[in-house]
Amino acid sequence: MGERVHRSLMNIKVGIFFYLISIILSFFSRRIFLNCLGKEFIGLTGMLDNILTFLSVAELGFGTSIVYFLYKPLQENNHKKINEVMSMLAYLYRSIGFIIVGLGIVISLFFPWWFGNLNVGLPLVFFAFYASLAQSATGYIINYRQLLLYANQKQYVVSAFFQTMGIAQIALQIVLAYYWHNLYLWVSVGLLFSIVGCIILNKRISKEYPWLIIDTKEGRKMLRTYPEIFKKARQVFTLKMKDFILYRSDELLVGAFVSVTHVAFYGNYTMIINKLIYLVNILADGMSAGIGNLIAEGNKQNIMKVFWEMTATRFFIMGMVIYPLIIFIQPTICCWVGSEYLLPSVVAYLLIFQLFIRLQYITVNMFVVASGLYDDVWTNWVELAMNIIVTFTLAPHFGIIGILLGKIVSVFFFQVFWKPYYLFSKGFHDNVWVYWRGIASYFIIFFLFGIISIALKLLVIDNYNISWLTLIWVGFVTILPLLSLYFVALFMCTHGMKYFVARSPKAYRIMSRIIPI
Repeated sequence: MGERVHRSLMNIKVGIFFYLISIILSFFSRRIFLNCLGKEFIGLTGMLDNILTFLSVAELGFGTSIVYFLYKPLQENNHKKINEVMSMLAYLYRSIGFIIVGLGIVISLFFPWWFGNLNVGLPLVFFAFYASLAQSATGYIINYRQLLLYANQKQYVVSAFFQTMGIAQIALQIVLAYYWHNLYLWVSVGLLFSIVGCIILNKRISKEYPWLIIDTKEGRKMLRTYPEIFKKARQVFTLKMKDFILYRSDELLVGAFVSVTHVAFYGNYTMIINKLIYLVNILADGMSAGIGNLIAEGNKQNIMKVFWEMTATRFFIMGMVIYPLIIFIQPTICCWVGSEYLLPSVVAYLLIFQLFIRLQYITVNMFVVASGLYDDVWTNWVELAMNIIVTFTLAPHFGIIGILLGKIVSVFFFQVFWKPYYLFSKGFHDNVWVYWRGIASYFIIFFLFGIISIALKLLVIDNYNISWLTLIWVGFVTILPLLSLYFVALFMCTHGMKYFVARSPKAYRIMSRIIPI
């Protein structure tokens, strides 16, 4: 237990450290890239990234399904079994890498019809896409071994390395964009850093696991002895396909139903939100492998205690993310890149509500994944069908609003109601009312403080002239007290937050004396 907590905390500490650096650099670089490279090119790169994300669905869920089979041999320190599983992963990922290259080449044949009217020209479109395609394929063909670090709760090794490389890459691209405005050079830097980074990380992994022996031929033979891998991969594939359409296809849909230039506008909002999602996921990624080990131990009382503890911390982090977004997202866009990039307020609120739906079920989903529960494949197909029907019905008439409504309508029921039922009935073997009795207080407190946040925006922010100084001052005098009161409310009304605070007995004694419980 101690080692699991230590590694989880290390993952979280490293993730937050690099997050703080990258978020500052990203906001600074976004404005420079928009000004120096142009709205059209930035919108184009967003659409190309979406195409490559779609191609990555060819991974078919093998990575997720194979990592599940690494938890137990890692816990038992069974090197032979780990080598077998990693050899299967090597064979599958290298095959997938070449498949992605082939599919990418075929898709690129349609670029003259899709992007022929862009001012940047087709040669740049092809160059940018093939460079990004090479980066993606390299990750599968060379860099698959990093999944072993994830399964072994050593994400901090991967995070520290790639975040450092990413910061260096963005810094160099900023210089190139500002002084030379050369789009080809900007793209080439990304390709170079990606390939060099993969090579260096693999050397680090070889040093970390000197006993690791990869034999792709043996891996191909071993696949016959693991039929569960293909079963789980098929189940995970539908989940990945659904998640891509729901969460990663925004730029493609905006480009198709609105315009390529609006992809850059929309990308400003999604960049802010994705950075905040990344902050939330630092905790999820840091703890996910630990949950797999926790469930493998089979202590139900401890499992439930950790579940409610993580629910409490997740809801508090959601408050840290969503309440400032409600108050500040529109003024931030205005101060950051200019009022000409503002989208209607209804778009901002729909993005925030979609974010709430997505974040509130992450703890449930972490336990579902760690338990290997992928049998509810039908829900993914239903969500996909609902999303496609609603989006293609509303988007031609309402644009971005229709795209967002398609996502919200399709996921609400399954993520709020079905997944908790599925986890408690199939994973915890308990009545789902145990979940609803426990979670009700979290929802009530969260929405109460959400109403307070909206009131603060209407009464405070909307009555001031917008500037960075105003945002900082208002943020200091509103957000800190708001979040402090929110934390107190969670501590008073939920067992999960008490469990979390009790990890520090001294802090728990102080809180118990100050706050009536």
